[in-house]
This record gives sequence, C-alpha cells and structure tokens, in this order.
Amino acid sequence: MSSIVLGVGASHSTLMNTHWEEVADDPGAIRFRAGLEEARDVLAAARPDAVVIIGSNHFRGMFLDLMPAVTVGVGEVLGAGEADTPKGALPADTDLARHLVDTLIEDFDPAFSLRMQVDHGITHSYQHLVPGLDVPIVPVVVNMFAPPLPSLRRCHALGEAIGRAVRTDGADKRVAVIASGGLSHRLPWPKWFQALSDDDRFLVEAWLEGRNSWQEYEVRRRQIIRAAEADLNPDFDARFLAALETGDLGDFLGMSTEDIDAEAGNGAQEIRSWVAMAAALGPSRGTTHAYAAIPQWLTGMAVASLRPAS
Repeated sequence: MSSIVLGVGASHSTLMNTHWEEVADDPGAIRFRAGLEEARDVLAAARPDAVVIIGSNHFRGMFLDLMPAVTVGVGEVLGAGEADTPKGALPADTDLARHLVDTLIEDFDPAFSLRMQVDHGITHSYQHLVPGLDVPIVPVVVNMFAPPLPSLRRCHALGEAIGRAVRTDGADKRVAVIASGGLSHRLPWPKWFQALSDDDRFLVEAWLEGRNSWQEYEVRRRQIIRAAEADLNPDFDARFLAALETGDLGDFLGMSTEDIDAEAGNGAQEIRSWVAMAAALGPSRGTTHAYAAIPQWLTGMAVASLRPAS
C-alpha cells in the first residue's frame, strides 16, 4: 500500500509572481521566499511519486452556477494560467484520484471532474514547491469562498478520509500532501447574497457568468484586489502555526466560518486546506520554515512542513 511521506502547507499570492519587484528588499518577503525554497528541498528529498494538493478555487474553475463543497480532479488537470501561474495540461495521477473518489464516497459526497481547471489556489504551491512540474498531482478543491462552507471539523474528517484512501490504494507510492492557501487575510469580496456596491455586483456577476469567459473579468478583478487595504492578524497566524507544529489543531476545529472571518479575515477560510492536510498525515510534528505578514500581498504568508510521527 502507499504511504504519506510528507505534508507541506504554503500560503499563495499571485502578487508574488507579478509584483515581486515591489517587495524585493522587504525582509519578510525575502524570508518567505527562502522558506518556500527550503520546503521545496524538503519535498524533493521525500521523493514523492504523487502529490495530493488541497486548495481553493478563486472562481476560475468553479463558479456560482454550480459550487460543490469538494471536487477531485480524476482526469485532465488544466492550469488557468492567471498571473504567471502554470497554464495548460498538468501531470495527473488519475489512478490515485479515482481511488480517492471511490473511498471518499463512503462518507462524503465528492464531485469529480474529468477536465478540471485549477487556478493559483492549486498551481501557485505546485509551481514553487515542484518547480519542474514533474510530479503527478491529484487536485482536491474545497469551497472556501462561496458560503455555506464546509466546517473545519468536516475538513478535518475529509483529510482523515484522504489519508485512509492513500494508504489503501493497493499501490506502493510515496505520496506527499500539499495544503495551499491562507493564512490571515481579507479579500475585498462580498458574500454572493450580499452584493451592496458596484464592485460587489461586478464580482458576483464574474463568479456566476465566468465559466466560459472568466478572462474578460480579470482586469477589473485585479484592480479591485490591488486597491484593497491589508487586514492581517499575525497573532492568529502564530497560534495556528504553533498548533500545527505540535500536531494538535483541536482549538481551531470549533471555529465557525463567522469566527474565522471576524478574527482573521475571509481569506483565512483557506486554513481548511491546512487542517485537511494535517489530518491526512495523522500524528505528526511540524516545522515552520517561514512566516511574514506582508501587507503588499494582503496576506499573512507562511510555509511549513509536517512529518508523520511514524
């Protein structure tokens, strides 16, 4: 049977790709980039045969015309390519992906896609942690932006189920699990049912109508994000990373969507991917490679790795 050899959690920000020159001398940005490189080397040393990437989708592959809670890519995986992220076909482990769905269906209701388009919620971490894009992936996209969202406890149970699936796939693969997203940040995004301003209404339209034309909305979407003021909570991030290092996220699992939003911002809903990744590994110990609150990227940026206790 296969085994999970490593977990990695990494914040994503396409501004790191497209606006690096704005922060090239910022100690926090330099520290985060060095931490990504350190985690990349740890991942390479683990020699994974496949990588399960748990992340979000920022309405470039999933839209409000149909928004599953959990979707697994079981066939083609296509990078949307926004903001200098990988574009086009990505290598996919379809055998592991199908086994994942077959196992998850016992306790969950996962959607699956034979042609999944993923954006930087999946590809940013893949791009920077596996720069050769040469390890096949299984993308697991969790709804983190269109409420109602799956609870943190549900995401923890999802991660446990992913771990069971990997360990019972009948193969002999070394599998790594990457969590993409977070930590604290607030995006200038409305709830889809509370579009109060012109920008709000534009974004909801983009999220509903963009399945075949999402690129047409990109310029204004980018302008709205670039105009936003940073809203970070380094204390929340420090507590979360400390809990991750000890392998005990229990204090966070009871947080509601509203709790997270109030304390750490709507973008912090992406800690769901980290919770699921940690649960997939089971008992583990973590190492924080870097953390920096980077207002220019609107995000508390962290990268950490987890090793199974066994």
